[in-house]
Amino acid sequence: MATLPHHLSGEGFEQVPDASNMCFGIVVSEWNKDITSSLLEGCVDTLKLHGTLPENIHVKSVPGSFELVYGASQLTHKDYDAIIILGCVIRGETPHFDYICQGVTYGIAQLNLSNPIPVVYGLLTCDTLEQARARSGGSYGNKGSESAVVAIKMAKY
Repeated sequence: MATLPHHLSGEGFEQVPDASNMCFGIVVSEWNKDITSSLLEGCVDTLKLHGTLPENIHVKSVPGSFELVYGASQLTHKDYDAIIILGCVIRGETPHFDYICQGVTYGIAQLNLSNPIPVVYGLLTCDTLEQARARSGGSYGNKGSESAVVAIKMAKY
């Protein structure tokens, strides 16, 4: 195993900057909706916990994870402090998983290099549905919540 079971959800919140004057864009995939809705809930709850006003949290949906890059790119033209992408890709029997994960990773990296607004990578790339559940509110915490913390910290960068 490359890493020990560990998650950041719920840890170190005292070190998170105040987000009461911040505005966030969230792009969430509709594919694997049971997982992505949990990621979204964790993300929004964490932003609010750190002071973000509900009217300063703007959620846009896209059909699948590959479309997260386009959705995020459209938000870079808005007045956000950070953009968060949330999605879930689960390995199947074909190389589709690899293409989607590589494409989204490369696309988000390019957006971060070419825009002044940080785009936070909240894409789960799991081998099984059980792994996705563990990372969307289960034993490994909620990566949506962790993405919110990263977005707040990067907005202050």
